[in-house]
Amino acid sequence: MKNTFIDKNAILGNNILLGNNVVIEQDVVIGNNTEIGNNVTILSGSRIGESCQIYSNVVLGGIPQDLKYKGEYTFLEIGDNNIIREFVTINKGTISKGKTSIGNSNLIMSNAHIGHDCVIGNNSIIGFSVGMAGEVIVEDWVNISGLTAIHQFSVIGEHAMVSGLSRVVKDIPPYVVAAHEPLRFAGLNTVGLKRRGFDSRKIDVLQSIYRVLFQERRNTKFALEIINEKFEKTVERDKILNFVRQSKRGIIKGVEF
Repeated sequence: MKNTFIDKNAILGNNILLGNNVVIEQDVVIGNNTEIGNNVTILSGSRIGESCQIYSNVVLGGIPQDLKYKGEYTFLEIGDNNIIREFVTINKGTISKGKTSIGNSNLIMSNAHIGHDCVIGNNSIIGFSVGMAGEVIVEDWVNISGLTAIHQFSVIGEHAMVSGLSRVVKDIPPYVVAAHEPLRFAGLNTVGLKRRGFDSRKIDVLQSIYRVLFQERRNTKFALEIINEKFEKTVERDKILNFVRQSKRGIIKGVEF
């Protein structure tokens, strides 16, 4: 290893593989069996789980790119089995949440940026050159295609898919495909749901729910009332209802006719 610096107060697990020119600052914790490529910088306050693959020129735990950050000590937490490709940057938190949080088994493709205080769940794919502003929430099993820009405070629901070159300025409910410009509902994420074990009956119900919400030209409040009354109570139905009711930015629009 050439020119690699590891602070004496960093804690590294067993079987860590380090490339050349790696910098690991103080108060960094890295779990067992994690691989770190050349020219990676991991800054203080970073917590990285086990069996992660971190490719060349990644910067983790950088200072938030936010004017309200005043030097408070904050964190970046990354779970297990994540793949973080070349030139990814992930900033730590601000006083708002205190940390940026990445779950388990995510693929974050090259040149992506994840801003301060973001929360990423598990099993998601963040495409190449995705730009994610501060305090974005991405739930589990989300697929965000390349060159997508995501406005701060946006929420993307579980099992959703976002098409490439998108501009996300409204929340995207779970289980859907979001596409077009401006971004709007483009159908159910049927392929993804089938891959994850959703049966045909459950998919049909979800399609019917989103038909009421997005395709029958009702206002959102009335559509939610119909969904609540017409459809049997299930985990998926209630996730949709709660997501829309709790949205602070408002949700994407429906299909244009």
